[in-house]
Amino acid sequence: MNDVNLKLIINHAKRYGFIYKSSEIYNGINGVYDYGPWGVEMKNNIKEYWWNFMVKLRDNIVGIDSSILMNNKVWIASGHKKEFNEYYIIIKNKIYNIKKFILLIFDIINNKKLYKKILILYKKKKIKLIIYKLKLIIKHYKILKYRNIKVKKINLMFNTKINSFLNNKYTYLRPETAQGIFINIKNIINSTKMKIPFGVAQVGKSFRNEIITKEFIFRTKEFEQMEMQFFIYPGQEKKWFKYWINNRLSWLYFLNLGINNFRIKKHKNLSHYTKYAIDIEFNFLNIYKELEGIHFRKNFDLKSHIKYSKKKIMFYNSKTKKKYIPYIIETSLGLDRVFYALLCKSLINENNRIFLKLPYFISPIKIAILPLISKDKKIIKISKYIYNNLKYKFNIIYDDKNSIGKRYHYQDSIGTPFCITIDKYSLVNKTVTIRYRDSMKQIRYEIDLLYFFFKKEFDISYFFKREIKDV
Repeated sequence: MNDVNLKLIINHAKRYGFIYKSSEIYNGINGVYDYGPWGVEMKNNIKEYWWNFMVKLRDNIVGIDSSILMNNKVWIASGHKKEFNEYYIIIKNKIYNIKKFILLIFDIINNKKLYKKILILYKKKKIKLIIYKLKLIIKHYKILKYRNIKVKKINLMFNTKINSFLNNKYTYLRPETAQGIFINIKNIINSTKMKIPFGVAQVGKSFRNEIITKEFIFRTKEFEQMEMQFFIYPGQEKKWFKYWINNRLSWLYFLNLGINNFRIKKHKNLSHYTKYAIDIEFNFLNIYKELEGIHFRKNFDLKSHIKYSKKKIMFYNSKTKKKYIPYIIETSLGLDRVFYALLCKSLINENNRIFLKLPYFISPIKIAILPLISKDKKIIKISKYIYNNLKYKFNIIYDDKNSIGKRYHYQDSIGTPFCITIDKYSLVNKTVTIRYRDSMKQIRYEIDLLYFFFKKEFDISYFFKREIKDV
């Protein structure tokens, strides 16, 4: 049985250079993390895998890298300034998310009819009425420890000043990457001559001033998104919505996280910009939570930016000879959550052995060169030859410190799929031992053929050729 828990994941991630608490020497900041030497390599591999699948191997999707800082009017038009709020209950310096607090109260009183009524009010954002009713319930059922409720409304955007000689203008750190695509759509069309249907992809940082951060890197104040906005003709949304659900599941399945660990959940409480939406949920440590969202945004965003900017962002349909505003399907994935999902399912703790069973193309280091005898000059010479011959083709590491057992253990812990050991027989027959991480199987292989061996092992192009299809 794989005995992995959150504490083991956090300790392993820190010890082996994947994730550190930000500003740790000053006691850190809740919900903010740094990615260490192997963490940043792994993160870049996830991004590359996503970018290849979404952009490089398609003719109808291009990329963009928009700025974190934007004109304040962007967030007025998008609805974030008005709608992007969270409500918190405060009781004796303890903070509760309002939805969680409602669940907490009704777990105590067990009144399903009343719970449904309160939930309807929550969906309608009748917060003042909810607080009034909760106070009556607490008084009626004599739940003394939850007296003296106070509610606080907080906009989740970080605001910041933009200095100038004349005045201090303010804006926000972006809470999502999507708006950078929408406000640039006219420029993108003019530059690329893309035709409907087409998509625009982006990987970038977003910021949300979450009061309650939780579970390591699952919900943080600073995070990275991998989003794609797909522009379509009105009326084709069902076809494309289904297409992108299937495509995104294909991408996730190939991360070897277990098909049975995913499920699709339809949104009941829709955000202000969505017509319908689903979450692809993942089984994080035996609890299903959102990993990726797929939303039909209709044309809310483009309409809003047309209204507030007074610019004409219209498309021309050559068949109907009319101008129109396209509909949009969004796929939105949290890079940090993918990273966390990989740690949850790839960290194996069984039979007194801990190793990181990552897919080869995600592993931060692909090959470790381990000379068996570090003081033998001839063995070192061959080891350096192999290292120098492969380092420009694969991400590899050279290590001649400690015993071979300790070196194997370290490489297993950071997820290195292959270790090459060079010994006295390498001097005679020009072969080395290749050790497989997952099975610990060892084979002898010719030095001159190593490149071709690893090229085949790390090739995943067959998957993309098989999975990317038109509607």
